[in-house]
Amino acid sequence: MRKTKGLTFRKIFPPSPTRPRPFKAYSFVPFSPLAMLDPTILTIGGIVLGIAVIERILERWGVIDLVDQLAKVMRFILPVAFYSALIYFFATFMF
Repeated sequence: MRKTKGLTFRKIFPPSPTRPRPFKAYSFVPFSPLAMLDPTILTIGGIVLGIAVIERILERWGVIDLVDQLAKVMRFILPVAFYSALIYFFATFMF
């Protein structure tokens, strides 16, 4: 059985005679998933989710007329809230 020979980094790449200058590195992709935890986005999402839960509760209670009126209003509010939150997110997003 042959013995494995280990090499160190300094044996392969000898140290350079001059010391390299430090440089600043910048990231060109500043996106983080934590950026979605913006309070405005969470508030809009919470309001829409709360209205949906209220609609389901009213449906279980049997108040169908009120649920129908709420569904008609939400048919307009949901797309407006979604697109306004999307525009706000990209307007405040730092590229």
